Amino acid sequence: MSILPKPVGPSAAFRDLAAFLRHRSREQVIGAMLAVLVTTIIIIVFLVDPKVNTQPDEQIVYVHSWPANRTDAQIAADQKKDQAEMLAAKKEKQRQFQQLANQFGIK
Repeated sequence: MSILPKPVGPSAAFRDLAAFLRHRSREQVIGAMLAVLVTTIIIIVFLVDPKVNTQPDEQIVYVHSWPANRTDAQIAADQKKDQAEMLAAKKEKQRQFQQLANQFGIK
């Protein structure tokens, strides 16, 4: 013996929904369809979102390897060389910005 009455099924449910919507005004039908559309979009976004950008990109990290018996003079020389490279890069960036400012007439 079935618990639910005989005319239960997907096609009967759609027929019942269509009969219900036929007795509603046009605005109520449009509102109901928009509500169903927005809800469907939100559910789809929640289902798709966990599969997007879940694994971070591979990162390559370069490190310098120095001998353990470096002297303080070698360390200081490397620091001076690095400082000079940073200063040269900074000067080059300033020159590029100055050139850009001159092109646009900024003083």
